[in-house]
Amino acid sequence: MESPAKQPKTLLEAVRYFSDLDVATEYVARLRWPDGPVCPRCGVLDEKHYYLKTRRVWKCRACKKQFSVKVGTIFEDSPLGLDKWLPAVWLIANCKNGISSYELAKDLGVTQKTGWFMLHRIRLAMQTGTFEKLSGQVEADETFIWVCPVSTDGLPLSHSVSSHSSLLVI
Repeated sequence: MESPAKQPKTLLEAVRYFSDLDVATEYVARLRWPDGPVCPRCGVLDEKHYYLKTRRVWKCRACKKQFSVKVGTIFEDSPLGLDKWLPAVWLIANCKNGISSYELAKDLGVTQKTGWFMLHRIRLAMQTGTFEKLSGQVEADETFIWVCPVSTDGLPLSHSVSSHSSLLVI
């Protein structure tokens, strides 16, 4: 399997790459546990946890409980497999102007209700708890900034008036 550092660059690559549940499970496991699986119940790090390949779960050698790669993540308690979740994460992260639950559902072949559920879980995971401003260099490929033209009396101009001007953002 390829290393988790090699990311799919297109939606088609993401769907093909993550369509195999074993590959998707191994991908998330390597991202989550680079040093080997950690039992979420007792916290034991053991590279020799029993892996039950047919069920895609590990069995802890210490507490004898089973756990999957989904435990403790946004994927937990979801009947959807990682073959749907990972392309959804890719889509949301790579859409410039955001994505609606309808579009997500259409792209993944799920219902709109499921698309909404996935979208909200992924957005929840993308939130930062600190709300700090980003710092350092930022590189923007392109961005959309809409400025409403205002007349001299302070009222917005109608959309029929054309005012094409450049805006420099530093």
